[in-house]
Amino acid sequence: MNIDHILQAFNTAQVDYLLIGGMNFLLRHEPVLTYDIDLWIHDTPANRDRCHAALVQLDAAWGPSEAAWRPVAEQEGWLTRQPVFCLTSPAGAIDIFRSVTGLPSWEDCRGRAVAAQTAGQIEYRGLCDEDMIACQLALPTGERRQGRIECLQRALAAKQGRAT
Repeated sequence: MNIDHILQAFNTAQVDYLLIGGMNFLLRHEPVLTYDIDLWIHDTPANRDRCHAALVQLDAAWGPSEAAWRPVAEQEGWLTRQPVFCLTSPAGAIDIFRSVTGLPSWEDCRGRAVAAQTAGQIEYRGLCDEDMIACQLALPTGERRQGRIECLQRALAAKQGRAT
């Protein structure tokens, strides 16, 4: 997966996004195996258009079914069809979220997001630790990543100057 290429395409297209999920956790906390990049976009018509443009640049493909899978460059209006999309691209798998269960508005989370850089110096904004925990706790119990929750709780405790 070429995380820098994906983030740079989104930055160049001026997409309002937040890095969420395993890649955000990997870049900011612990090396964990992840097979995709999860991006929560600000769900406005103009931003969906910019997101579409970034995904076209990445040669991304999506379809409502395997039989209908094709490049997003050949599709119009597809980003309004559902709340989450799983795409493929030569740079890696990309999941686009229009909303995230367990979190308030995109704008609220953007205000708390952490500005950071990848090892390749590509800037991004990722969910803050509190919001990452809220995402995990909103999942059904069997789907929660307890190790991730515990790591995030330790990080928050360390920030607040207390040991766990």
